[in-house]
Amino acid sequence: MHRNALRAYATAAAAIGCAITFCVSTAHAAVIWDGDASQGTDVFATTLCDSPGSVTTGNWNDGHGTFFKFNKPIGTPRCEGHSVRTSAGEYTFKNNSTYWFGWDSMTKTGNAQTVFQWKSNGTNDQHSQNYPVLMKVEDGQLKAWYVAPGETWVPIGSTPWTEGAWHSVQLGITTDSAGQGTLSVYKDGNRFASRTGARTWDDLGNKPRWGTYFGTDTSTASINWVAGLKMGTSREDVD
Repeated sequence: MHRNALRAYATAAAAIGCAITFCVSTAHAAVIWDGDASQGTDVFATTLCDSPGSVTTGNWNDGHGTFFKFNKPIGTPRCEGHSVRTSAGEYTFKNNSTYWFGWDSMTKTGNAQTVFQWKSNGTNDQHSQNYPVLMKVEDGQLKAWYVAPGETWVPIGSTPWTEGAWHSVQLGITTDSAGQGTLSVYKDGNRFASRTGARTWDDLGNKPRWGTYFGTDTSTASINWVAGLKMGTSREDVD
């Protein structure tokens, strides 16, 4: 084959290869929600932070960009961001679907208690599971639970947590009201918790919450800084 013809053939082949690569990469890109703190608290459907607690934003120029500061002082039980808001409004989560959430987190102490909830909609007897998935920073550990109907707490994994240091977290949930859902949790690139055969979709559905929550304990102050919030359909979308 003539040299010019070879060059033309190679150029065309490279272009086709690039096109195929582009198509494949974009086909797998499915970031549903960019919850970066630079957009402010409107990325959440609402914030649940009793006064004098607060949800504010800041930036320490340490490579994590703008972050949310969930500040729960003594005298209050919680400070959380609730659910996901996109340009189209509050996102509607669905049964029989896969969601991945990714974020960076740093807590002031090794005890920030509940830092993530897959919270059931409704109140009291309107749901069968108050929170099918919980994550806590407790005793210097990041702990994950599957909470089955009847308030049955099933620990699914734990890993060391360093206070005052940033950690990356990715959580995957496949929703299933019939008890065939799955859970997978990574910290700093390593999977430390998983569960299959889980009921991950409650009677009225579920939504995520981030922050710091101590239940009925109002005697302890806590701060959780959260940056880089994302939601997608695969871990690669939010890593």
